[in-house]
This record gives sequence, structure tokens and C-alpha cells, in this order.
Amino acid sequence: MSKRRLRPDEEELWRKVTAKAERLHPEKPFDPSDFVTPTPAPKVRRQVFDAVPQKIIGPVTKPQTQISRAPSIMDQVGAAKVQMDRKSFEQMKRGKLRPEGKIDLHGMTLDRAHPALTRFILSAQADGKRLVLVVTGKGKQRDDGGPIPVRFGVLRHQVPQWLAMPPLSSAVLQVTQAHLRHGGGGAYYVYLRKRR
Repeated sequence: MSKRRLRPDEEELWRKVTAKAERLHPEKPFDPSDFVTPTPAPKVRRQVFDAVPQKIIGPVTKPQTQISRAPSIMDQVGAAKVQMDRKSFEQMKRGKLRPEGKIDLHGMTLDRAHPALTRFILSAQADGKRLVLVVTGKGKQRDDGGPIPVRFGVLRHQVPQWLAMPPLSSAVLQVTQAHLRHGGGGAYYVYLRKRR
């Protein structure tokens, strides 16, 4: 805790008192500067910087807006490496192979669709099926005015992720968008591994 400085009138009073008082320790020499407050050191001003510079040196460029977007789910599925026989893959993409099973997830919530998809894929693999169709729908373009934006086609985006995660990843060999005759952008072909 710092000591309080004496005001000039208090210093004058102190000098009068000390002039009339007897010293307790006469052997110690008296120095009046011991009782006078020294002048304070000048305050150091903090350097203040402007938020916006006053002068701009060099050419003025307009800010460029860059939008970094992740590839769409269709681009991600389409860019996946082909794991199956190339000839069968091309036939599947053209809709020439007939799916051996189908599940329609239209109208389901995520918490209902995920277990239904898991059961369907694992049971289809257990039955020896190789190609199944998963219908997700394209999703509705809707905005309910809430503060959090709603993704367009939630199931369409979520199903490929579920198929790539355990326990389904061990059963699935290839996922690709279905041909128009089987649902197009609202459905996926899922090619299953052979059961060992």
C-alpha cells in the first residue's frame, strides 16, 4: 500500500511542529528532507493506436469475398474410389442392375431412420443380397424462420455418412447415386460385400 503524500499546508504545519519539538534521538542528525514529500515522477502516457490508420500507403484494393464451400454430398459420393468390379459398377450407375431389396426412408426422422437402415443393410447382407436401394428423397426446400438454418435433404446427406461408419462400413462395398429409373438424386445404390 502506498503512502499518502502531504499537501503543501500539511508540510508547513509539520515544519512548525518539528521546530518546537525535542528530538528523542539527538545523536541522529535532523534532515528536513526526510519529512518532505518528493515531487512525483511525471506520468508516462500510454501509446494509443488508432483502430483505423489515418493514411493508407500503397494501392487501395477492395476486399475480396471468398466462399469456401465443401463439396456437395453428390460430389462426394461421385468422387469415391470404385471398390467393386468396374464393369458391374458402370452397369449399376446406368440402372442396368436390378436392386434385390429396397428401403424407403421418406418421412422418417433421423433417430428412426438410422436404426431402420442399419437393420435393413445387415439383414440384406445376411440374406446374401448384393445390391440394395436406399430411398432418402431429395428433401424439401423449406425455411421455418428459425435462427438455425435447416439443411436441405437431411436424410440424403446423412445416409452416406452412416453407411461409411461401423457397423455398416464392414457390410458396404460401394455407394453411388441411383439412376433416374430408381430414384435419381433421391436414392442410393448400396453394393454389399459378400458374407464370409
